[in-house]
Amino acid sequence: MSILVTRPSPAGEELVNRLRARGRSAWHLPLIDFAPGSELAQLPARLAALRPGDLVFIVSKHAVNYASPFLSRLGLSWPDTLKYHAVGRTSGLLLHTASGLPVDYPHDGESSDHLLRLASLQHVAGLRALILRGNGGREVLEETLRQRGAEVGYCECYQRSPVHYDGEQQSRRCLRLGINTLIITSGEMLQQFYTLIPEYYRVSWLLQCRLVVVSERIGALARQLGWTDIVVANAADNDALMRVLL
Repeated sequence: MSILVTRPSPAGEELVNRLRARGRSAWHLPLIDFAPGSELAQLPARLAALRPGDLVFIVSKHAVNYASPFLSRLGLSWPDTLKYHAVGRTSGLLLHTASGLPVDYPHDGESSDHLLRLASLQHVAGLRALILRGNGGREVLEETLRQRGAEVGYCECYQRSPVHYDGEQQSRRCLRLGINTLIITSGEMLQQFYTLIPEYYRVSWLLQCRLVVVSERIGALARQLGWTDIVVANAADNDALMRVLL
């Protein structure tokens, strides 16, 4: 097994190093870079506009990594009158560590669907909900909360931008390395990588690889694109991916 890890830095390098330490052949090709979001400066005002008992959603650890230091630089803290939710364990524990406040998150998976099954989110009519995210995404979370009667807003705390590569060159490199297993942790990156690879290499190599993803939603997209050997990890963190790969 020769594994290509496409998740961004530094988590991607960490996963590659852990795999190599266990004797696996692993390589890193990050598909996305991160930067501060266009609405990060508006975060204090948007938090202040919420009422006691309103909801704040953290969709990834990147939201915490940009939002929490920004608040700290202003001498502000996370309001303790709000109810905090995270899509997964990693982001939930990170926010809890940064804020000292309780954070509710699903324990049976890391997706919007798992989050929306929490008992604390079944009756949200009349509440305001602020989703801290990157540039786009989490529409399912927004739509479902609205259907349940919440007033939903966003704050773009970070931005994702694609890393550009030469598709022909990367295809030849992957073949030279014997890559036969791909780790892809978002639908956006899956579509980006599929588009990057020229059609000849898609048919002869890419779609023949085993694909490890982190949600059923990404798995469904992969099947639409033509993959048949798909493994869904039960969480998005490196520990879950290690369990699948080992």
